[in-house]
Amino acid sequence: MSEEQQTQELQINMPQEVQSGKYANQMLVTHTQEEFVLDFILATPPAGVVNSRVIVSPGHAKRIANALLENVAKYEAQFGEIKTLSIPPMPAGTTAH
Repeated sequence: MSEEQQTQELQINMPQEVQSGKYANQMLVTHTQEEFVLDFILATPPAGVVNSRVIVSPGHAKRIANALLENVAKYEAQFGEIKTLSIPPMPAGTTAH
């Protein structure tokens, strides 16, 4: 049976308190063999705060990365190239985006 035939419809509810979202201007990524940890940060000098942490499996992390790449390409096709600025180095073992 193909993946399409096995796909079931899933109804997703979004709680009221989640609908407004959280703004993040930095992100730290760490991982173990079993999971990726994505910490979304609102950095407002002189300090910052992690306002959301998402923990996913390695397979899901790869699907997220692919979905982001696909959507950035679509965005740039419609609105032009996204220019990025270099960011200061982060602590060893982390990656900021």
